[in-house]
Amino acid sequence: MINVDACPGSIWDKGCVAFETDDMSIFLSNLPRLSWCGFFLAGMLVLLPSTRGEDLKPGQVKFFETKIRPALVKHCYQCHSADSGKTKGGFSLDTREGIRRGGDSGHGVVPGDLEGSLIISAMKHESFEMPPGKQLPASVIRNFEAWVKMGAPDPRGGKAKAQRKSSIDFEQGRDFWAFQKPRTVDPPKVKDQRWNRSGIDRFVKTKLEEAGLKPVAKADEERLLRRDYINLVGIPPTEAQVQSYLADQSPKKREKLIDRLLASPQFGERWGRHWLDVARFAESNGRERNFLFPHAWRYRNYVIDSFNNDKPFSRFVQEQIAGDQLAPMKDQDAVEAKVGTGFLAIGPKLLNERSKEVFAMDMVDEQIDVICRSTMAMTVACARCHDHKFDPISTDDYYALAGILRSTQTLFGRGGGGSRQATPLMSISDDPTREKQVKQEHAQKIKKLTASLNEIKKQVANRNKAVAAANNAAKNKKAGNSKANENKGQAKADRTKAKENAKKLADLRRRQRLLQQQLNQLRQSGPEGVESAMGVSDGPCVDCNVLIRGEVTAKGKKVPRGFLTVLGEQEREEIVDREKSGRLEFANWLVSSDNPLTARVTVNRIWRHLFGEGIVRTVDNFGESGERPTHPRLLDFLAVRLVENGWSFKKMIREIMLSETYQLGGDYDPSNYTADPDNRLLWRMNSRRLDAEVLRDSILLSAGELDLTRPESSVVAKYKSTQGIGRGVTEDAFDIEMTQRSVYLPVVRNAVPEALRVFDFAEPSILIGDRMVTTVPTQALFMMNSSFVIEQSKKLAERLSRAGEPRSEQIVAAYQSVITRSPSADELKRGARFVESTRQKLIDKNTKEAEAEQLALAAFCQALYASGEFRILN
Repeated sequence: MINVDACPGSIWDKGCVAFETDDMSIFLSNLPRLSWCGFFLAGMLVLLPSTRGEDLKPGQVKFFETKIRPALVKHCYQCHSADSGKTKGGFSLDTREGIRRGGDSGHGVVPGDLEGSLIISAMKHESFEMPPGKQLPASVIRNFEAWVKMGAPDPRGGKAKAQRKSSIDFEQGRDFWAFQKPRTVDPPKVKDQRWNRSGIDRFVKTKLEEAGLKPVAKADEERLLRRDYINLVGIPPTEAQVQSYLADQSPKKREKLIDRLLASPQFGERWGRHWLDVARFAESNGRERNFLFPHAWRYRNYVIDSFNNDKPFSRFVQEQIAGDQLAPMKDQDAVEAKVGTGFLAIGPKLLNERSKEVFAMDMVDEQIDVICRSTMAMTVACARCHDHKFDPISTDDYYALAGILRSTQTLFGRGGGGSRQATPLMSISDDPTREKQVKQEHAQKIKKLTASLNEIKKQVANRNKAVAAANNAAKNKKAGNSKANENKGQAKADRTKAKENAKKLADLRRRQRLLQQQLNQLRQSGPEGVESAMGVSDGPCVDCNVLIRGEVTAKGKKVPRGFLTVLGEQEREEIVDREKSGRLEFANWLVSSDNPLTARVTVNRIWRHLFGEGIVRTVDNFGESGERPTHPRLLDFLAVRLVENGWSFKKMIREIMLSETYQLGGDYDPSNYTADPDNRLLWRMNSRRLDAEVLRDSILLSAGELDLTRPESSVVAKYKSTQGIGRGVTEDAFDIEMTQRSVYLPVVRNAVPEALRVFDFAEPSILIGDRMVTTVPTQALFMMNSSFVIEQSKKLAERLSRAGEPRSEQIVAAYQSVITRSPSADELKRGARFVESTRQKLIDKNTKEAEAEQLALAAFCQALYASGEFRILN
């Protein structure tokens, strides 16, 4: 072998060359400008005998070595050669076999066939971009086209590296803790008999004993009562409810309290809101075309009702993915399950996307992400462009699931003007005969309006011709009149007629625009009187191609629809009924005993909402990059219990809340804190800031203004789907004042009401299982300056004054109303001093005495609202 490196400029101007005479390999980097010596040397080399099995002419080899190979070396080998250790997309470009065979997306070079050679379209950035980013110079592309036309002569030999295959070891991947099925384990015995009554407590106490830690004392009754109310129904107890509970001497009074709260309609409003965070519920599209979703409220109410009815969570999952294919349960409304599929339809979409294929695959990606993270806490969407970097999830797995959702029609409604993507809504009428009649009437209206519009178009066309003819006649007459003032009367008549024609034409065009608007609105709004909802249905059933780097124009092999390989016994489980999308089979698989994740993820979410942190703190990520469970055996115990109890949320919540662990106080213990500062072993209850909805609802409740009735639909429902933010609707249209529960406030993407937004309301465009908690100045400023807080403070003061009690009793009542406890003696004294000093300052400013008294008490109430104790759940 002869290797020449850094050759003198007299032979190669700025460049280097290497020869391998055993395989006639020549490569040039930096595409040198050849001197006459270089051409002479190249000519000598190509005369050497070829060992490639192809009868190549010297001119062909010279063209390849001077025009083709240098470009491959400079622009392609770094990602597609054996020496680089990379063959992205399974495409190897450093051998003749590799470049012709191609990769995942098809043949790279087909001799003599420009259209069949993907390397040409890739260089032109038509199918996909190669190299990524800046396109190659036109001269280089022309060289490759000429090379392919001449038969793609290639003197290189060697075997191409095998096409890309997943390097995931699924067998090893199945050893990961989350992919092991939950095991039934007996809770260990502990020394403290009080902690032996519950399996939950025995697991927790065992960990504490192993670490040498002791749990703090049980929370006092008032604090525990507030905790129970807020966790279960999202509002604190009233003064009367507190007094009634404290007066009850029954040994089972707390069990009865929990049962009563679980049975109240407010339970579904509280726990339904938790799921709406996960489901990224919103009543508008968001993104660049923020059209409204006037029918989204049906899904919100469906979720609330499902939790109130304690629908088995397994069924809840099935309905949201395939409710359109499920038979109703006993006593269940026939369309309820269909409304549940709104889960797949309410996500944000790129309505301005021109390509229907890109739009469809982006929507499928969003659906895969929300399904897999909400139920299994697996980031499957990370495998869209390549195998998952951390978890045993292959690109083939991703497209196996994508095929299921690509075979599904998502019905989110017509976007109207400005939207390039629109669909019908899902009918949920319970009277098929009436629905058919209404649809026929609607079709007739469209037909009649279309006929009228077509007639107007014809009239416009005819009138245009008449105007043009009149104008031409006038021009001709003007040109033919050589004498001044000749035929003035006729000219005036022609001008008058032209004006009349123009006026009639303008009128016709105005009527045409009006009819077109009416027709568009009729088509977009759908038949009146037909109940509609967002949801899904099966579409044409197809398997998905793997998309190289996620690009729709770079299609690889097709993957049969199926589920995740790592959760199967050996190979990926495929759907059975190929005539359907596979959504129902997918939904059944998610909640089957073969899936080790869904039950674990579900109980972990419940635990997080009761304790502030999950047993796995990364509640939306059970993968390798997520955290490990602090109490793995407890997590398995709870997962098994959930399934044994028919996937009942209420039974699981009740069992956890009756445990000693849940009833612990939040007191500080120096030795425990030193050993376990993050309270991972649960030696006390975590303190946490109240959710935005709880803060708002609690203020309304204490002021006597909270309305517990459910609104008929939603504020957004009065708008049309053709409207949106910036299209006839402003953002402040939804920052409204209403006294009903916060769960019923409009959730419009990019226009969330201030009272929710300031206190870390879940971003409605993405799945949120664990809300961010911030402490920022705007929160304190909101409590000080918000018209809502000021107004409710005044209403609370009015309510306290009406009783006619002395000031000290008013202060006690304010404490009980706002923070659900009585003040200490010192707090009572300081409260009285604050009210008196504020009253005196107001009188000094010439405020009437009665008004000053009222305003001073309102200021005290507002101070309580702004206190840390009101905002914190202990």
